[in-house]
Amino acid sequence: MRLIGLAGWSGAGKTTLLARLIPALNARGFGVSTVKHAHHAFDVDQPGKDSHTHRQAGARQVLVSSANRWALMSELRGAPEPPLVELLARLDPVDLVIVEGFKRDAHPKIEVHRAANGKPWLHPDDPAIRAAATDTPPPGGLPFAGLDAVEQVADLVLAHAVPWPS
Repeated sequence: MRLIGLAGWSGAGKTTLLARLIPALNARGFGVSTVKHAHHAFDVDQPGKDSHTHRQAGARQVLVSSANRWALMSELRGAPEPPLVELLARLDPVDLVIVEGFKRDAHPKIEVHRAANGKPWLHPDDPAIRAAATDTPPPGGLPFAGLDAVEQVADLVLAHAVPWPS
């Protein structure tokens, strides 16, 4: 399994790029899984569904299964958020894991930067950034591809992903 992250400020286009990148990597024969960090409260469950009722009643974990998919929801109930390494250990083996967010962690990353966002570059202050997907050349001679150049971004992903666990 290999690992790479996409990091950048909100509004830079990480999710949009990832939604285009996954099919491009799949077309090259790579199985891809993702880990997404949310900075806010989020819910994948819906009120009125049995699984939501189970969680609201106090269950620590609720596993929902059908013929098409299964999902395991874990409630932290005041416990600290698990670190990335612990979350990665829960994934099934796959060719490539792309982490969206977790920009402060030390795994290798591709910075997604959009000039119109008006936010500063994470690079060069983050030594884990290996390349960029951007609409403007990055500082310091960092390798980069255009935000819409999905195949070139896929090349950067494959060139900079590292074996995991390392």
